[in-house]
Amino acid sequence: MPELPEVETTVRAIKKFENNVLQKIVVHNENLRWKIDKKIHQDVKNKLIKKITRRAKYILINFNDSSLMIHLGMSGKLRIQNIKNNFFKKHDHVELIFDKEKVIFNDTRRFGSIHFSEDYKNHRLIKNLGVEPLSKEFNKDYIFDICKTKNISIKKLIMDQNVVVGVGNIYASESLFLARINPKRLSKKISIEECDALIRAIKKILKYAIKKGGTTLKDFYSADGSEGYFSLDLKVYGRNEKPCKNCKTPIEKIVLGQRATFYCSICQS
Repeated sequence: MPELPEVETTVRAIKKFENNVLQKIVVHNENLRWKIDKKIHQDVKNKLIKKITRRAKYILINFNDSSLMIHLGMSGKLRIQNIKNNFFKKHDHVELIFDKEKVIFNDTRRFGSIHFSEDYKNHRLIKNLGVEPLSKEFNKDYIFDICKTKNISIKKLIMDQNVVVGVGNIYASESLFLARINPKRLSKKISIEECDALIRAIKKILKYAIKKGGTTLKDFYSADGSEGYFSLDLKVYGRNEKPCKNCKTPIEKIVLGQRATFYCSICQS
């Protein structure tokens, strides 16, 4: 599933369409996670794109007075293609048509979605989301105040999208390892010093993953065709029974909140 770094990488790949006119949108299959509104053709036709940004894992194509929201779901990808190129892949569901190029939304499992909104900040899918992990608002005091009241594992807390967005399973495991915190620890028992270490670790891991282009576990490619390479540097995720890169103790695998969790029982206390 594309996570925040993959989505950010995709946003950066399509930013070149800022200040371009989106001539039209062509919907080949409206049956995604939520059916695409039939009026979307008129809503976006010939609109000038002012900015392309991201909120959580939503790609936002912002016009003067509205936005196109794209979520990649579990298997979605965007692909940039020359307007004269008629190459078509199975599961190409939507095309955003520009003067010389088009952006194609491909989604094998169809868990992605596309929405038009005149106020994306108050859209039902976005308005209750937590803070951005790379923002100043995501700091030790913010997370410590939440930790004090929570009787859940610290890994489940940092993966709660109402607390902080975009810390997916891979990045949660890697950040907790870097911060030397056991993922099973109860949130209310995490000190403010540990919160500081965790915040720093999450920001560092996410920035590094974005720089590397995301995490290629299966077949993630950015919209410009480049692969992600962060998976080459994973310290714990997917390395169960392999030696810890710090102390050589075998990495353990458990399940927390129905998600596979990887950690070193010696390095993480």
